[in-house]
Amino acid sequence: MPKGIFTQGVCVLTNGPVSLDELESVLGEFQIRGRIEETESWVLGGPSLTLEYLPKINGLVAIDIVDRQWPDDMSDTEDEKMIFAGWAMGQFGPFAYPGGLNRAAEQCWAWKGGQTMPDQHKGFIRIRASYAFGAGLDDPVMPGDYDAMPELEFVTKITSAVLDLPAALCYFNPNGEILRDQNGRRECLNFGWSNDLPPLDIWSNVRLFTVDAEWSLMDTVGNGQLNVRDTEVCFHAESYDMGEIDNFLRNISLYTITNGEVINDGDTMDGPGGIRWQARHYASGVCEPPRRVLRWFPKDDREVPTILLEKGREETDEEEDS
Repeated sequence: MPKGIFTQGVCVLTNGPVSLDELESVLGEFQIRGRIEETESWVLGGPSLTLEYLPKINGLVAIDIVDRQWPDDMSDTEDEKMIFAGWAMGQFGPFAYPGGLNRAAEQCWAWKGGQTMPDQHKGFIRIRASYAFGAGLDDPVMPGDYDAMPELEFVTKITSAVLDLPAALCYFNPNGEILRDQNGRRECLNFGWSNDLPPLDIWSNVRLFTVDAEWSLMDTVGNGQLNVRDTEVCFHAESYDMGEIDNFLRNISLYTITNGEVINDGDTMDGPGGIRWQARHYASGVCEPPRRVLRWFPKDDREVPTILLEKGREETDEEEDS
C-alpha cells in the first residue's frame, strides 16, 4: 500500500500486556492529545494514545496496544476478513506486506536474537503517523508541503521512549522489514547522529538472496518511507565483496534521499570491484515485498540471469519490446 491514512508506522514487540497508564508513563516529553480506552477492532486500533506532531496541519501520531502476536499472514478466511482488510488499508504500516516479520527475522544479520522474535513475542505496540484523523472527505490525506524525513525522525523518537517499557522486547519496522534490540538500535542512532547521516540501518534492511549457483542479489527494503525507490544489486557472487555491495546499496539510498530520483534508466556509476554499474527502473523487485526498485547490473561482460533482467519490468519497457 502507498502512503494514505497512515504515512509512517513502526512497532515495538512485547512479551506481555501493557496498560495505557504504563504507556503514558514513558511519554512524558510528548504532548498527548487524546486517549481511547476500548475499541471494537484491534486491527484498526487497540487501546491508544494520540500525540501531537504538527497539530496546525492535523499531524498526529497514534500509539495503540495490541495484546496478540503480529498477524504476519494475509488471511481471507471468513473469520479473518478484518485482518485482510487491515492489510489492504495499510493499518499495519503504509508499506507493510504479509510475511514481513518472518522475512525480517530471516534477514536479521545484525542481531541473532531477532531470528526468534516471530515465535517469542506475545503482543505489539503500533506507532502510526497520520494527517487524516477527523479529517473531512475532501481534505487532503497529506499536506502539500509533506516532508517524510522529520516525520520519520519524530516517530523514531517516540519509539525510543516506548522501548523503555518493561514489556518491550525489540523494535520492528514492518515497512523496512527490520528487527533491532534496544542496544543495537541505539548504536545505529548514535552513529547516524555523530556522522550527520540518517539512521538508515533502523529504517530499512539490507538483504541477501541466492539467485542461482553463481549469481546473488542484495537489496534494500524500506526506502519508500522516505519517498524514494528501493535499490537492488545483481552480481556474480564469487567476483564481488559483500561488504562493498552493502556500502553501494546504502550510498545509492543516501544519494536518492538527498537528490531525489534523478538516476535514469541506463545511467552508470562507479561501484564495487572498481567498475561501472548500470541502473534500470523496475516496477517491482525480484523478492517480496512488492515495491518500486532501482536495479543495478555490473558492466563486467557476464551474462545476467534472465530472471534478474525481466522480473518486475516497467510496463513501458514491456510495451516497447512487443
